[in-house]
Amino acid sequence: MRLKGILKAYELSGGKPEDLTSKDIGSMIVEGNKILSSNIVEGILIEKEETETGVKVKIVVGKGQRIKKPIHLCFGVLPKEGLQEIISEIIVEENASADIKACCTFPNARKVKHVMDAKFILERNSSLSYQETHFHGHYGGIEVIPKAKMMVNENSALKTIFSLVTGRVGKLDIDYEVDAKKNSTTEILTKVYGKSTDKIKIREGVRLNGENARSVIKSRIAVKDNAVSEITNITEGNAPYTQGHVDCTEIVRGKAISRAIPIVSVTNEKAKVTHEAAIGTVNKKELETLMAHGLERDKAVDMIIEGILR
Repeated sequence: MRLKGILKAYELSGGKPEDLTSKDIGSMIVEGNKILSSNIVEGILIEKEETETGVKVKIVVGKGQRIKKPIHLCFGVLPKEGLQEIISEIIVEENASADIKACCTFPNARKVKHVMDAKFILERNSSLSYQETHFHGHYGGIEVIPKAKMMVNENSALKTIFSLVTGRVGKLDIDYEVDAKKNSTTEILTKVYGKSTDKIKIREGVRLNGENARSVIKSRIAVKDNAVSEITNITEGNAPYTQGHVDCTEIVRGKAISRAIPIVSVTNEKAKVTHEAAIGTVNKKELETLMAHGLERDKAVDMIIEGILR
């Protein structure tokens, strides 16, 4: 029953249930503190343990392994109330690569708390794409607290995407920290749409500590009604020839309040860090064009916001 519920919620969030049940794809499904299923494929190791309030998970992509199909993870809480604490560690060993797609689904949440404490380690010459998509239902009774420390070693590439654009946000508090080594690349993209009384707090930081390390932090945030957002993007250029850029765009509607706090610092004369932040309403010409084609104002605004979040 739990498995069917999770698969249904996964489908509602835009996922394909067969990706979580195929024997050809590495996967794991967790509801509350119960591991409902897991599948290990060649090249990866998954260590897992149920705890009183959640699970501990360690995923290792073996040295030299190039995992062709994405690894699918699904975490969720189906009841109206509950606590889920995820302690995770993802290691991509030397010369390895993987794509991980994680779904967090809470379709009925009225009083649910989801906490993630993660560690990512990319060894030399490795790459990882990590995409986390959330589906929260329409009640707003959820608190999500994802925290991650990430080590991107020499010649490695990390890309993360966090997306929460379906249903209510509730309360969101993201804290990501990246230590980027020599010749590494880091890209962080966060997309969130807050409504009603949602509260969004995001802190993402990259320390460019190795020569020629590069990074981009992108935030695409929309808030309407009485929602509140505070986005802090941090980039430090601490080594020669490092380059970092912060790009934050926020759309505000109604009585919503939004703050963007770009923090850039350089401690090496050969480093370069730039930033741009824009807060405001939707583009007037785009809005008028859509309304001229027969869309009501609110629907036209939502379409523009959806395009930005895509």
